[in-house]
Amino acid sequence: MIIDTHAHLNAPQFDEDRQEVIERARASGIGRIINVGFNRETIPSSIALAEQYDFIYSTVGWHPTDAKDMTPEDLEWIESLCGHEKVVAIGEIGLDYYWDTSPKDVQDRVFRQQIQLARKVGLPIVIHNRDAHHDVVQTLREEKAAEVGGVMHCYSGSWETAKMCLDMNFYISFGGPVTFKNAKQPKEVLEKVPLDRLLIETDAPYLAPHPYRGKRNESSYVRLVAETAAEIKRISLEELCEITTANAIRLFGLA
Repeated sequence: MIIDTHAHLNAPQFDEDRQEVIERARASGIGRIINVGFNRETIPSSIALAEQYDFIYSTVGWHPTDAKDMTPEDLEWIESLCGHEKVVAIGEIGLDYYWDTSPKDVQDRVFRQQIQLARKVGLPIVIHNRDAHHDVVQTLREEKAAEVGGVMHCYSGSWETAKMCLDMNFYISFGGPVTFKNAKQPKEVLEKVPLDRLLIETDAPYLAPHPYRGKRNESSYVRLVAETAAEIKRISLEELCEITTANAIRLFGLA
């Protein structure tokens, strides 16, 4: 079995064939899927999906690109959902300096508020980090994120940054980009990440792995990420799947 630790199967890209996509994932040996809710629209549909399928779980959080839209009431709403039996983490949260949709100071405030909430409710956090490596690490340190830990989703940074995240009780997760032929840095970082801190994901419908690059991603493709990771780690695919599954179960407290 494999766990896709980050997907957006509630996205509109799946409206025409969501059931078939989920069935393909199950047929491909995907045992569980962590689906991500990240704003006012996607949180309810992510939870609804988790309620519909016993092997799908949900996260709740506020994405940095939408930070300017989050109200105090939204934060209270997220907190009220943290007790839901299928909610396993707060996220995806973090900083995004690539898309200029929310001011950096607003992103910072919303990020810190959600780390504080995670510590309050005792849930791990799912980190979105785009072109903001230094500030993400600094904020995680300042807000004592190590108390709850979490996962660096679809990791794209350096090994030096990864080491700092590992020291703060975080797992490092890799998605489709690590399968790309020109993905030198992600492959080098994956090789160094300890096996007991490694996770795999799709980020479906985004970032499809080779040979589907540029097309719609889906959870069944996480096997391609697993195959690449096993090759880089010089272990069997079966062992890679067993280890990353155990890691995901431990991090998200899955039954």
